[in-house]
Formats: sequence, C-alpha cells, structure tokens
Amino acid sequence: MTGKRKMGLDFGSKTVGVAVSDELGLTAQGIEIIRRTSENKLRRTCARIEALIEEYHVEEIVLGFPKNMNNTIGERAKKTLAFQEMLARRTLLPVVLWDERLTTVEANRTLIEANVRREDRKNYVDKLAAVYILQGYLDSLARKNKDITNLE
Repeated sequence: MTGKRKMGLDFGSKTVGVAVSDELGLTAQGIEIIRRTSENKLRRTCARIEALIEEYHVEEIVLGFPKNMNNTIGERAKKTLAFQEMLARRTLLPVVLWDERLTTVEANRTLIEANVRREDRKNYVDKLAAVYILQGYLDSLARKNKDITNLE
C-alpha cells in the first residue's frame, strides 16, 4: 500500500530544493536540488517537479514563502506567488504557502555544525531548506491533530 505524500519546495532564483514526506506524513526527507540556468526558465523545473510528484505519489505541495522579516511581501515573494499559481494550474494539486523565514539560515547553520566545507554547502542548502519548510508544515499539522484529539 502506498500512502499519499506531501512535497516541500524551496523556490530560489536559480534552484528549487525538493523534499518529500514519508507516507505517514511525519518526517521530511530532502531528495534533490533542481537547477536552472536562468530565473525565468521554469519549463524544465516544472516538468521535473511533475515527474517527482508522480514518482512519490504526492497529493499536496508546500511551497516556502519568503516574507521579509517585517512580514511584508517583497520581490522574491511575488515571484513565489506566481510560481504557486503556475504549479497549482499544472499539477492540479493544492499548493500551500509556508512561511520560510530563516529556513536557509537554519540550513546553513546545520551544515556548518556538520563541518561541511563552505564551498560544498551550496550543494545541500536548498534541499535542506526544503526539508525545514516541509517539516515545519508537517509538525503544525501534527500539533493541530493533537489539539483536536485532546478536545474530544
């Protein structure tokens, strides 16, 4: 029996970090970084995301939303909203926005603590940021379910 998974995406100007949940929706695992030559070339990126959705039986996408620290929406967040719309249209899946402030900082800190050399960090940071985005979302769902169970 294959369960339905969630996919976490860290959408950057030239990369998209990708993570997927386990079938129970408890943990997030990083699977890859999709790279593109230009910020506006998204066709191959979308095709790869669609292939991963099929391969992992994904039923929901969690897209990191890069709000500014003062909670405003800047240029990067506007591009993320456009990407969210495109993904929803192409995949016909729900695409949830998840506040990703500090996930890249946290990912870098984790890699530094793991003694990953500075020049090698770029090979992991986006994938790890996607894991943090998805894990944050999964944890919030678990807390919500726990709160509901405690009320019954």
